[in-house]
Amino acid sequence: MFLSVFDLYKIGIGPSSSHTMGPMTAGGQFLNELKNGQWPRPTGVKVYKLRVHLHGSLAFTGIGHATDRAVILGLCGLLPATVDPNEMDSLLDKVKQTKTLSPEGHPTYRFDPAVDLIMDRRTALPGHANGMAFEAYDVDDRLLLRRIFYSIGGGFVVTEEELESAKTRTAPKAETHSVPFPFKNAAQMMSMAKESGLSIAEMKRRNEEMFMSRVDLNAGLDRIWSAMRSCIDRGLEQEGIMPGGLKVKRRARYLHDRLQEEWRQNRINPLLANDWLSVYAMAVNEENAAGGRVVTAPTNGAAGVVPAVLRYYLHFHEDADQDGIRDFLLTSAAIGGIVKTNASISGAEVGCQGEVGSASAMAAAGLAAVLGGTPEQIENAAEIALEHHLGMTCDPVAGLVQVPCIERNALGAVKAVTAASLAVKGDGTHFVPLDACIETMRQTGVDMNERYKETSLGGLAVNVVEC
Repeated sequence: MFLSVFDLYKIGIGPSSSHTMGPMTAGGQFLNELKNGQWPRPTGVKVYKLRVHLHGSLAFTGIGHATDRAVILGLCGLLPATVDPNEMDSLLDKVKQTKTLSPEGHPTYRFDPAVDLIMDRRTALPGHANGMAFEAYDVDDRLLLRRIFYSIGGGFVVTEEELESAKTRTAPKAETHSVPFPFKNAAQMMSMAKESGLSIAEMKRRNEEMFMSRVDLNAGLDRIWSAMRSCIDRGLEQEGIMPGGLKVKRRARYLHDRLQEEWRQNRINPLLANDWLSVYAMAVNEENAAGGRVVTAPTNGAAGVVPAVLRYYLHFHEDADQDGIRDFLLTSAAIGGIVKTNASISGAEVGCQGEVGSASAMAAAGLAAVLGGTPEQIENAAEIALEHHLGMTCDPVAGLVQVPCIERNALGAVKAVTAASLAVKGDGTHFVPLDACIETMRQTGVDMNERYKETSLGGLAVNVVEC
């Protein structure tokens, strides 16, 4: 049941982990399969043309989420963690003009985005709402290879075969014991914490150190926070209209400047902490909406919550330090792993409760941990935050990760801090277990109408007249 902190926190680009990072990664995987040649084809026959079909939520909101751009970039051999956002437009223009793809180590392939990138809104693939099919053809238009991938949230991508195997596989006993604390739910996590006398962060750290040294783990955690902090800083520096056609203005810099002025004048502001939380979260998600460098936390659509709460911790708690940041990230990743294992972090699968709701639970747990909370108080904090996001739909206006997503991250951060504060002021006992709340989220997602799961077919997406 091990899911690394670096699986949940991945450095990539906006605006969406499932609709941008996932399809880009899938494109790279398809290129690798073309290159290794381990698939049947007639002797002497070469791949001449590529084609991609996007299905489900990827088709409905793909343009707004830059899925079309991500697929092309992935087929050019670029990856979310290393692509230079400043070079993307010129590369995309070249593909559109030449109607070819020239990934490194490959021959040139024919690919006309206007014809070969198909948004199929009528046919849903059976495995997941975010399905895509990559195809390779010869010069006579004969299909040589077809591979189906699913982007299952948070930048995770699985093949059709891997998804089916995951549904039917029973993990062998050896795999269960591959880490010292193999908790797959909150109840097991709490039991192991009690038996070992360790904190949740310490248990998570020992699990991670089965695969890397402490030095490498700390360096990786510091790198994640550095990327989060840089994203906040960039978001606080930018102004203007965000791309996509809604003409939504960036507000984080303006609000930040006003808060700085109040700070310098020592003006009383009873909402000061909430205001800073909101500004930090909005800065991240404005940067994400513009296609900038972000960290999945656990997704791009919810990427502002955890960084905002971490920045709040550093801003308002004088004992905050680098070890606290690491413990925050480790604790939050433990909660995120439990949510992903037992429910979902995908808006296309369970609605925004799985994105901002999960992020708020993770942030609440992390903050409770660095405020000195016990494992019981940490679990309580995560449950409070998640419980009050249950049923939240995902209905992005025009398919863009802007309305209501940017402000929703601000509110998710505020809820996380409130949940952590309530929990650490109690003794850890509470009525609803975190596991029950996670299962409720899963069931609610199953029952939720598909229109409210990242398709832009319901809710705000169809009730905002201007759109």
